Amino acid sequence: MTYVFDFNVIWANSGKLVGGLALGLALAFVAVAIGTAIGLAAAFAATGKNKAAKRVVAGYVAAVRNTPLLVIVLVVYFALPDLGVVLGKYESFIASLAIYAGAYLTEVFRASLGGVPAGLVDAGLSLGLTRFQVARRIRFPIMLRNALPALGSTFISLFKDTSIAAAIAVPELTFQARKINTESFRVIETWSVASALYIVTCFTIASMLRGLERRFPKF
Repeated sequence: MTYVFDFNVIWANSGKLVGGLALGLALAFVAVAIGTAIGLAAAFAATGKNKAAKRVVAGYVAAVRNTPLLVIVLVVYFALPDLGVVLGKYESFIASLAIYAGAYLTEVFRASLGGVPAGLVDAGLSLGLTRFQVARRIRFPIMLRNALPALGSTFISLFKDTSIAAAIAVPELTFQARKINTESFRVIETWSVASALYIVTCFTIASMLRGLERRFPKF
């Protein structure tokens, strides 16, 4: 039997797909913002002199990076309520993705901090700056620029990971595509359009980030 393409159902539900895409971007942005704060704090702790803090960071990174994101999402959404921590599906997914992002960004920022010339740090200290001032005025700006390529790649990866939110009925792009597919049985049309939306969005984000990298030359 010859398959007959019919995109009418897809176009009729295009608003749902675009809305799901926008929701996925918003989830990724908020989670990355929180994950960035976690990653920065953990990276500075990992490169500091406190051995206990280093062990805690190492344990956090190892545990999260060796656990699938889907498992983290299910634990936060289904298991934490048994311990008295009840979060909505949006909040639980953002928390899960932020924890997951924080572990990866910790390594990104830690490596970038290692690329800051020691001579600049010593120069700042010799001028009378405190270690906090050196971290804020010297190490942080250089580290952030060095981390831009990896930070961009992480954001794109996390945006694609928002598809996992469909597992707890968050109506992002994958959830909406699955719903349309279930109702219309237009498998090829539904998933080809959803894939195209992911590809175009990721390509656009990557292009914007490359432009940002060119605007701020690497130290």
